[in-house]
Amino acid sequence: MLILRADEMGMCFGVRDALAALDAIEVPADVTIHGELVHNPDVLRDLDRRGFRRSPEQARTVPATPSVLITAHGVSDRERQRLHAAGKRVIDTTCPLVHKAHAAARALAAAGCRVVVIGRRDHVEVRGLTEDLERPIVVSDVDDVASWPDRRLGVVCQTTTQVAFAERIVAAIRAANPAAEVHVADTICSPTKARIAAIDALLPRIDALVVVGGRDSNNTRQLVERARRGGVPTLHATGPDDVAAGWFAGCRVVGLTAGTSTPDGVIAAVYARLEAIGAGAG
Repeated sequence: MLILRADEMGMCFGVRDALAALDAIEVPADVTIHGELVHNPDVLRDLDRRGFRRSPEQARTVPATPSVLITAHGVSDRERQRLHAAGKRVIDTTCPLVHKAHAAARALAAAGCRVVVIGRRDHVEVRGLTEDLERPIVVSDVDDVASWPDRRLGVVCQTTTQVAFAERIVAAIRAANPAAEVHVADTICSPTKARIAAIDALLPRIDALVVVGGRDSNNTRQLVERARRGGVPTLHATGPDDVAAGWFAGCRVVGLTAGTSTPDGVIAAVYARLEAIGAGAG
């Protein structure tokens, strides 16, 4: 069994930078991570083992620790100010591309647009984008699109949104609101685009695909959905224990990719498991 790795896969620079910031912290017990640093269980278990505190993503209580770390997903300016007002030292690891999405939303609102955010309604990044806006609209699917009374609409995306999905939503918004000016800011991050392009290049060459990443990872789920829509049997694995030899019966070529919050070590372990299966030792 031949294993082909996607040309672009695994951790993006935003996640790596956030983890590097944690590595520089001398006393982990003095720091509360504001929500999940990344949606990956292996990383979260390691942070707990090292002594970092974690607060639920939707918690609005003030952490007891002197320092609070904002994750790569970012928070609203309102939430950041709340933490500062409580006297906390704020360690901000927000991804620069998430900052870009916040800036785009603010600019559209300042231009008189009602802002529409395409993304998962319950996702921490989407909450951060919407909390500073007046009457924001969150669209998670085409069914959420409606005819709104506003004359100017400004559209931004959760940074891990698939381009094709965003295009379908924007087309639906324009169709449902023909009298409105619809302004679209491209806030989908370049790592997301690169990983989708790499999957598209891989699909015609493989019999099956393994996507490695956490169950709560939005971009990992989107990679899985993209491959399945392309007609390729796809296994979503959080690690090597999810990879069973019987699943690959009849496969000659298997592809491998991973979400942007998946550690290199987890990818390597899954790859080794696939190699063992291919060698008949799985």
